[in-house]
Amino acid sequence: MDIAWGDVQKNINRAITLIGEHPGADLYILPEMFSTGFNGECEKEPAEGLKAMQEIARERDCAVAGSIAIELEGGARVNRFYFVTPDSVRYYDKKHLFTYSGEHKKFTGGTERVIVEWKGLRILLLVCYDLRFPVWSRNRGDYDMILYVASWPSSRRFAWDSLLKARAIENQCFVAGVNRVGTDPSCVYDGGSVLLDPYGTAIASCTDSMEEVAEGDVNLNILNEYREKFPVLDDAETFVLVAR
Repeated sequence: MDIAWGDVQKNINRAITLIGEHPGADLYILPEMFSTGFNGECEKEPAEGLKAMQEIARERDCAVAGSIAIELEGGARVNRFYFVTPDSVRYYDKKHLFTYSGEHKKFTGGTERVIVEWKGLRILLLVCYDLRFPVWSRNRGDYDMILYVASWPSSRRFAWDSLLKARAIENQCFVAGVNRVGTDPSCVYDGGSVLLDPYGTAIASCTDSMEEVAEGDVNLNILNEYREKFPVLDDAETFVLVAR
């Protein structure tokens, strides 16, 4: 998506249109802060963006995932990655706040690692800057896919492409990275949205710098056969994370 700066209703309408033009998916993924852009503005609970996600999930019998900037009751702000199904709402609050742009001054970081399950697939939810911290995303045998949603600028695109592949390969999992396109007062975004298999190979991808929907299939049989044939995760260190 090309996110309109601070225009919640316009962005919601655009997301609804893009999804409506591509029916039949089990999961739709929207970029980071898709309803406002990465501008420090927040929706208040109950967020209009979340209401739209719930309506789409019910109408299409699917899951919808995307990050919304939320101001909680009491004034705290979080970058909240929602995973919405027809009958449930789960969320992950972005842990690694982007200090380079001052996100840590406006938002509170999360402390909980969140894995959801949808249609037999175990999915780890992560947001943008989290991509640079491999320990936080390390597969402990508890997920099959990572979702990264982002507002990742074109100036650091090489890192985006490289780290998404690394996370897929080192964790023997599928990875979906969904980034925005367009411009805002601070940055230019050229996308790079991609679905990767456990070998780090692209299953589907969007054209750079264009609003576009890419569609691909995630096959658990392929993943399980690969893990059985080449059981890298069996040799990984055992550890417990303490978030601070």
